[in-house]
Amino acid sequence: KSEGDAIESGDVIAEIETDKATMEVEAVDEGRVGQILIDEGTENVAVNEPIAILLDEDESEDDLVAANSNDTGGATPPINEDASKASTNQLDNPESKPVQHVHNDTASKTDSRLFASPLARRLAKQNNIEIESVKGSGPHGRIVKADIIAFIENPKTAEHAQSQPNIHPAVSPKPAPAVSQDATKLFDMLGMDYEALPNNNIKKVTAKRLLEAKQTIPHFYLTIECQIDQLLAQRKEMNDKANGAYKISVNDFIIKASANALKAYPAANVAWTDEATLQFKHSDISVAVATPNGLITPIIKKAETKGLVDISTEMKDLAGRAREGKLKPEEYQGGTFSISNLGMFGINEFSAIINPPQSCILAVGAGIQKPFVNNGEMAIGTFMTCTLSTDNRTVDGAVGAEFLQILKQYIESPVSMLL
Repeated sequence: KSEGDAIESGDVIAEIETDKATMEVEAVDEGRVGQILIDEGTENVAVNEPIAILLDEDESEDDLVAANSNDTGGATPPINEDASKASTNQLDNPESKPVQHVHNDTASKTDSRLFASPLARRLAKQNNIEIESVKGSGPHGRIVKADIIAFIENPKTAEHAQSQPNIHPAVSPKPAPAVSQDATKLFDMLGMDYEALPNNNIKKVTAKRLLEAKQTIPHFYLTIECQIDQLLAQRKEMNDKANGAYKISVNDFIIKASANALKAYPAANVAWTDEATLQFKHSDISVAVATPNGLITPIIKKAETKGLVDISTEMKDLAGRAREGKLKPEEYQGGTFSISNLGMFGINEFSAIINPPQSCILAVGAGIQKPFVNNGEMAIGTFMTCTLSTDNRTVDGAVGAEFLQILKQYIESPVSMLL
């Protein structure tokens, strides 16, 4: 939408790209775009920051001028508590309204407002800190989480900084050059030809989480082979009888087998916290899906309660919307166990990186035909390699091995999943 455009309730007024999806934002009210505050393509727009001003029918450009003249140095106008809570959860509710109405009676009340993020206020309350005594380092003096943590760790330094006059504007320390920047300089110096492909938010966040996982989680790896001849035969029989109504994949069987194994052996369905190990009551299976924007893990929730047909139908819907960037946050955030299957690409065996805060991820390879000894005689069978990566703090080698034994039983005897 452009300035001056009429807006109807339900119109798509913007697309917001989060760390995992691109969401369409619909207008809640009718009106006219008076002013666009955030230009298209702007990165790192903070929650609570207005992106546009919507004029009601009885408002005109004069109200817009009046509102701008009352603006206190570009500070974000105050929002009532209900609106603040709603905007804090903006990423969890794509339909929340990201625009600010012009009202002269509210535009004049910005002077006495203490700007602080909801998280900063909560931390201050939990630690019995008078938030007014904390100096904010955010935009326009906004108090953020880092300010509260700094005050807790060293209140004397924080109080001293508060008492000092701010004669010169704060200068952020210059960050150390990133490895990628050094590599770019080297490639330029050597005259190497390349094309710089900007990293979108999904890839940036994925890279950050993977680095965090490898640096902070003690990975432990266990590998097992599963014979899948019965599974393939069962799959073919079910799909043949479906007459096109559904088509179950090998991955659907793996999801169901993993969910049942977690139900049978809940010691592997856990997550680590410093205070306690959390043991989950349901198997919420995150499944890695490759999209044009990067990797995302939609979730089959309570998979142990669902049949193969339901899992197959739900997984196809989630994967399709994941590739279109249309998933809701609750459809990819959370999960208790992850599966990454590269068998369709011909990969025989690999190890996956744990998806924090989960404790396990199962890496599934391709089904490969090979000879094996059956009752003293040579035979040909189809075998699939599964490698379990575990957080050794919660799922040690013995726990992981017992879980894989149960998983193997379900995969090699798929009829038992239906019992």
